[in-house]
Amino acid sequence: MFQRIMVPIDLAHIDQLSRPLQVAADAARHYGAEVWYVAVTSDAPGSVARTPQEYQRKLDAFVAEQSTLHGQPTHGRVIISPDPVADLDDTLVDAIKDLGADLVVMGTHLPRHLDAVMPSHGGKVATHTKASVFLVRPQELSR
Repeated sequence: MFQRIMVPIDLAHIDQLSRPLQVAADAARHYGAEVWYVAVTSDAPGSVARTPQEYQRKLDAFVAEQSTLHGQPTHGRVIISPDPVADLDDTLVDAIKDLGADLVVMGTHLPRHLDAVMPSHGGKVATHTKASVFLVRPQELSR
């Protein structure tokens, strides 16, 4: 059913993505799909890396770790954006099309009152792509 799964990640918050990462790995195992981890960053120095090349090396290490951990084909792509926060939704939609992803597994935040005026990234991505989008809530809500 699914052949290519895309997982948007933020290396600065990787500790909060254990559930979406596990869901993506489980789906990939079930469907025999490959997983693409996509990270969007700027070319300015940040908390994770000083350069896009350093960010790519860190993503490559993460991707290799996930491949070893789950025993599946994995790939990584860093996308450089002048303003990752403002461009994130459009950048992810473009990445889905470029990769030919048919499933996107995204972590989501806890619901907030601001969601009424500032919709989630997952909702925007789901309305602008043909891929299925699986939003995974953080552990705190699953209890």
